Amino acid sequence: MAELSLQHIDKIYDNNVQAVFDFNMDVKDGELIVLVGPSGCGKSTTLRMVAGLEDISNGKLFLDGRDITQTPAKDRDMAMVFQNYALYGHMTIYENMAFSLTLRKENPNVIHKKVLAAAEILGLTSQLNKKPAQLSGGQRQRVAMGRSIVRNPKVFLFDEPLSNLDAKLRGATRREILLLHKRLGATMLYVTHDQTEALTLADRIVCMSMGHVQQIGTPLELYDSPANLFVAGFIGLPPMNFYDVKFENGSLHGKGFDVELTDAEKDTLSAYNGKEITLGVRPEDIAEGGSLPVKVFSNENLGMNTLVHGHMGDNNRISAKLRGWTNYKNGDIVNVTFKRKHFFDKDTTNAIRKEAR
Repeated sequence: MAELSLQHIDKIYDNNVQAVFDFNMDVKDGELIVLVGPSGCGKSTTLRMVAGLEDISNGKLFLDGRDITQTPAKDRDMAMVFQNYALYGHMTIYENMAFSLTLRKENPNVIHKKVLAAAEILGLTSQLNKKPAQLSGGQRQRVAMGRSIVRNPKVFLFDEPLSNLDAKLRGATRREILLLHKRLGATMLYVTHDQTEALTLADRIVCMSMGHVQQIGTPLELYDSPANLFVAGFIGLPPMNFYDVKFENGSLHGKGFDVELTDAEKDTLSAYNGKEITLGVRPEDIAEGGSLPVKVFSNENLGMNTLVHGHMGDNNRISAKLRGWTNYKNGDIVNVTFKRKHFFDKDTTNAIRKEAR
C-alpha cells in the first residue's frame, strides 16, 4: 500500500523566488504519475520535495495517511532514479545494486537473492561482474533502476531518467519502465520534459507551467480535452495550430479564411457571438478534400503519414499530418478541412466547453 497526498505544496527559495505554487494531488496505490512541462516549470522541484531533498515551504505531504512533511529523506521509504545514473565507478554492477542493502547491514543471503531477482527482471544477470564503464547508457540506467528495486521502496521517483539516452535507447528503456511498473505494481512519480514519455507511460499526467499545475488527467484527457491554451500547445506532436478568429453569423472568420461550424460547435460558442476567440486544430485532425485552400511550402514523408506545411489565408502558418504518402511541391495548392476543432477564450486562455444542462 503506497498512497501519496500533496496538499497545497509551495516551494519558496531564500531569495523569495517561488518555484511551485499550491500543488495539490492525490496519488493512488500503484499509480504511475508523470509530471511534464518545459524546463524550469517546477516539476523536478516538486519531485525533490516528495523525496525529501528539498524542504517544503508550505503545505503538507502524506504517505499512506502519515504526515511526512518534515521526515528526513532516508526515512521516507522512497527510491530515486536520477538522469545521470549516479553509479559508483569502482564497484561492480552487483555491488552497486547491493549498496543500499549493504549499508543497512542486511543478511548477505537476503541481499544476494534480492540483487539476483532484480537483475533477472532487468536483464542484467550476465552483467553483474562488470563495472559501469563497461555498460551502455541504457544498461547503466537499468542498473540504477535495479538499485531502487532491491530496496523494495513504497514509492519510486524518476527524475528525467532517459534524457541522457539516444532516441532508440529512450524508446527501449521507456518500454522497460512500463513493463517494470506493471510487474511490480508500484507507485511511481516520473518527471520528464518529453511529452511522448508522458503520453506513453502515465496513468495520469500532471502538466505544469511556471510553477503552476495546468491540468491533471489521463493522457487521453490532456490530448483530447486540454484545459487551456498551454496544455493544448504542449501536448501533441506536431504542436496544435492556433488562429485568432471571430465568431459571427455561425462561422469563424480568421485572417483571410472562414471556417464553417457544425450545429453543436455553434451551440458551444453561443456565448461568444461577435467576439474573438482562439481556434486550435491538431495537425492530425486536418484532412484533404475540404474548402480551405493551403499553399504548400514543405512536404515531409513519414511513411504512413505525410507532414505538410503551408500557408492559409493571409499568411497563416498551418501544419497538417495527412494520411498516406503525398508528393506536394512548393507552391502547390491543397484544399483541406478541419475534422476536429478546439476553442479557447482569448482573455483567460481556458478551453471553451459546452455547458452541461
